[in-house]
Amino acid sequence: MLFQKIQSKIQDWRQIEETVAHWRSLEEKVVFTNGCFDLLHYGHIHYLATAKDLGHRLVIGVNSDKSVSRLKGPNRPIKDEITRLHLLAALVCVDAVVLFEEDTPINLIKLIRPDVIVKGGDWSPDQIVGADIVLEEGGEVHSLPFVEGFSTTNYENKIKEG
Repeated sequence: MLFQKIQSKIQDWRQIEETVAHWRSLEEKVVFTNGCFDLLHYGHIHYLATAKDLGHRLVIGVNSDKSVSRLKGPNRPIKDEITRLHLLAALVCVDAVVLFEEDTPINLIKLIRPDVIVKGGDWSPDQIVGADIVLEEGGEVHSLPFVEGFSTTNYENKIKEG
């Protein structure tokens, strides 16, 4: 039963459009972020919980395996998209996860029109894909600070070093 609840958070584009419309009918504020989330770590958990605090519902756009490889190189992702989707969906702060194939989530953002868009501290608000769409509709754009010492690249390098 719990696993079914986790799986129900993994939605296709049609489902997420309907889900967000339902949340909007309840006047709930939708927060959106995206990423690869290849090696889920403490920094991610802190980031996602902080993002959720900015609204009522948190939606995560997750890069597909092919998208991750194009962006990060041939050795990535380390974890397949099914695993990454399920790990994120299992988190209490996450309300929905959606896979996207493109290199950016711009089309997903256009579809769901979040009230808040969030990225990590390496992105300034003017660099965040979809920020213009969210701002045009009176929404918010946030660049959240990193938790020092936690990054997927650090973990990837540690694995390579053995």
